[in-house]
Amino acid sequence: MNMDLTQITCVLTFLCFASIDCLMFHLPANAKKCLREEIHKDVLVTGDYELSDAPGQKATLTVTDSKGHILYTKDDAKKGKFAFTTEEYDMFEVCFQTKMVGGGHGGDREVTLDMKHGIEAKSYDDLAKAEKLKPLEVELRRLEDLSKSIVDDFEYMKEREKEMRDTNESTHSRVMYFSIFSMCCLLGLATWQVLYLRRYFKAKKLIE
Repeated sequence: MNMDLTQITCVLTFLCFASIDCLMFHLPANAKKCLREEIHKDVLVTGDYELSDAPGQKATLTVTDSKGHILYTKDDAKKGKFAFTTEEYDMFEVCFQTKMVGGGHGGDREVTLDMKHGIEAKSYDDLAKAEKLKPLEVELRRLEDLSKSIVDDFEYMKEREKEMRDTNESTHSRVMYFSIFSMCCLLGLATWQVLYLRRYFKAKKLIE
């Protein structure tokens, strides 16, 4: 578990500014609300949800990716958990939809959603029991995972920066070649116009 000073600093910074992705909102009857989040590849995602009681209403929870694949679904959702591991970097969507069973109108339902991913979603208590780790060893494992997660994020940002730089350079080259082509076309058109007008004026004997 070797970590250099930079990694430790990044970990401490992350711990200072980490926040819990717990959301609470009200969902009217016969309505649908979706929450979207971009998540990296091979990341564990967990979610705890709870909906307040509402007579005559049923709620459906669906978790999908950008391709429409259903990762989790629950009819008559009231309280529970879901978990999945991402296969690639993608935009994931969590949707709650309420519906009156007998029609008509009903009251709003309070929805609480606590989503965690990556290090936050990992259960270190279960890991400590399975591997019989001491509290200090558990904290060191947590710091190691945090460090790896931050380094992976930096690597991803570096790759994205490289892709954007390559895209900018490619766009710049295309614009430059298009500008040169446009200038050649304009020069060719101007030359043709001069020659045509010169021949026309000569034909009219306006110039020699």
